[in-house]
Amino acid sequence: MRSLRNLFKELETNTNALRAASNKDGAAGEFSTGLSKRDKRSSVADRTALWNSQMQALYKNVEGSQKFLPNSMGRHVVQNAGPWIELDNATYKSRRSMQIFLLNDHLLVASRKKRKVENPNDARGPATKLVADRCWPLLDIEVVDMAATSEAYSGRNKLADAIMVRGVGQESFIYRTEKPEDPEKSKLLLGIRGAVEELRKGLQSEMEANNKAKETINYFASRDPGLLQKTELLETLSDIKDMLIEVDGKQQNLRWVEGQMDELDIDIALQRFDMAVDRVEKLKNLARGLKNNAIAQDFINFKAEERSTKLAGFIVRELVETHDKPQKTRRNVSWLNRLGFEDRAREAYLEARSNLIQKRCRQCIFQGDLHLYIWQLSFVYFCIIRNTVSCFQSCFPQAMMSACVKWAKEEVDAFNIILGRQLSSTEPGGEVWKQCIERAKIHAEMLEAVQLDFRDLVGKDVSQNGMNGTNSASPVGLGLS
Repeated sequence: MRSLRNLFKELETNTNALRAASNKDGAAGEFSTGLSKRDKRSSVADRTALWNSQMQALYKNVEGSQKFLPNSMGRHVVQNAGPWIELDNATYKSRRSMQIFLLNDHLLVASRKKRKVENPNDARGPATKLVADRCWPLLDIEVVDMAATSEAYSGRNKLADAIMVRGVGQESFIYRTEKPEDPEKSKLLLGIRGAVEELRKGLQSEMEANNKAKETINYFASRDPGLLQKTELLETLSDIKDMLIEVDGKQQNLRWVEGQMDELDIDIALQRFDMAVDRVEKLKNLARGLKNNAIAQDFINFKAEERSTKLAGFIVRELVETHDKPQKTRRNVSWLNRLGFEDRAREAYLEARSNLIQKRCRQCIFQGDLHLYIWQLSFVYFCIIRNTVSCFQSCFPQAMMSACVKWAKEEVDAFNIILGRQLSSTEPGGEVWKQCIERAKIHAEMLEAVQLDFRDLVGKDVSQNGMNGTNSASPVGLGLS
């Protein structure tokens, strides 16, 4: 309703300006726009061209006016008040002939001077010219109707048609209409009053907009300090505070987005990860659909990404804590994939499995039997590698399997380092040496269940090719998974 009311006021102002321009004649005709009546009737959309034309005509007909009134957006002529006479402040005697122009933000007074004519026989053109004499901003002056104070001046009625222009901290000037009881005086006073009112309304609206902008910036920044690093986005938030976006067929503002963020923060705090992931996806899809509103899109994306990163951190932590439970691992990885953190999920899971191998290996205690110790170590390594690859295949996309195979190869290489260090005190090719190598390769056959064949890599630098062995039972109490 506020926007509609402003549009009606704008339409009324433009209509009055067009009506006044169409009724001008004589001196006022000098500032006509040159538009046809049909163009004037439809020139609401062309008011900028109308105002520019008026200002150009003013510059052309009033010498030096451009020095006082440089062209700026929205500046235009409101009224050509016609001829006036400047009076002496002390004696009220006529001094010189003037002409007054009222603009939407200034009052221009031009003096009438005789034009120098080189050829006396040339009667073309006017005999006088207008030269800009004084110009005041409307908000810096006070225009007083001298008719109300004329009795105070020796009883003479010559000030009944006069006005006084008084600036702040400046001298005052008195101007009287050239013709007695000229209606231009009342029109000028009404025009000045209306222009001043419009300027004050504009200043008030600007102040309210600035206060509103500061309030908006403080609101969003206090709710999300991370926005302070997004200077450009924060500066534009004041312009989109009341902007409406379509959500499920309904119009919502950015405060609604903040409400959704509050709900998302609650879900994250209570570790309702399934609901939190759904909300993040909904917000990202909403931002993706705002292709024609880049500012709102950036705002929602920033908020959603910030919460998404925080949520992913909690899920990754749970993934690391429950990596030995395939069902929970599958659920956590699925959430991270939906949030767009597939790489982080993969790295966290494989790192957790590497830590598990090291933990289980430390639980294997060497008690003098090297064969038994190597048997335990190889079983730990290859059993956990097999279980990891199997779970990885069911939880992660097929495109990531190369990363899992690389991890498995690195773990086998780590086992070979331990194997070489433990066998360094035995005779290469001896009975104990052979038994340890054979046992490690037998355990490596467990990887065939997940389509991996690393038997040739086991003991690569410490074994002899072509050795075979037999299976044996697994140790008890290692808690492998």
